[in-house]
Amino acid sequence: MILIADSGSTKTDWILKFNDSEYLEFTTKGINPYFVNDKEICKVLSAYDEIQEFNSRIKEVHFFGEGCSTPDKREIVSNGLSKVFSKAYINVENDALGSAYATCGNSSGFTCILGTSSNIAFYNGKEVQESVHGLGFILGDEGSGTYFGRALITSCLYDTMPAGLKASFLKEYPISKDSIIKNVYQEPLPNFYIASFSKFLSGHRSEPFVEDLLYKGFDLFINSHLLPYPGHQSHPCHFVGSIAYYFQDVLASVCSAYRIKMGKVLSKPIRDLADFIIKKS
Repeated sequence: MILIADSGSTKTDWILKFNDSEYLEFTTKGINPYFVNDKEICKVLSAYDEIQEFNSRIKEVHFFGEGCSTPDKREIVSNGLSKVFSKAYINVENDALGSAYATCGNSSGFTCILGTSSNIAFYNGKEVQESVHGLGFILGDEGSGTYFGRALITSCLYDTMPAGLKASFLKEYPISKDSIIKNVYQEPLPNFYIASFSKFLSGHRSEPFVEDLLYKGFDLFINSHLLPYPGHQSHPCHFVGSIAYYFQDVLASVCSAYRIKMGKVLSKPIRDLADFIIKKS
């Protein structure tokens, strides 16, 4: 059996392959080594029956996760996984490579992550090239759930959001300046909290303010992360993540404005990733 995982900070999608035609798909809490240690990873995984039931039969674990870009962070995840899957070969890579496998396969192209956070990488068909992007929710994350959540919060509190939309926002999220300050600066995992407000966008697409916000956010992502690449018009640009998937019409409009070849748009890359890993194995 081979177990494949695609992990963000919020959740981890798993596929357990029994054979070519049979598989089990499930979801656990997110595993990001910037927020959890090896003991906490072990604790998270031990809570799921799907893992405990087949544990001893799993021979390989391929984990692709946010935050797994450096050897020390990959080691944290690897140590945690090894405690749970003691008989399995463990391979830990960053989420950008997983996204590249799922979208590009063996071809070259750009792979962009637009979920709770945002990132971009160029894949040459064999490996992901290093980039200067992925600075996190304080310094970066343009076009992500965190970016849009922050924009909604600030526009509401600064009273720059249209009155009717603000009333709807406060009805759904009865926030105050004090509650926001507490959750962002005093509670753990503030990026998850901020990104949770981005769900508001889906139910208010008829509002010009929302459409303008989405366009500006994606435009900022493209300008900040894709246009600096000299070959940004020569290769397809693929996207993964819930923000990219649910607002892909606006994203497509932005890409068209810059003559960018928009490729796959996947809400969850796990199935395409698993297919690639199985064929590769």
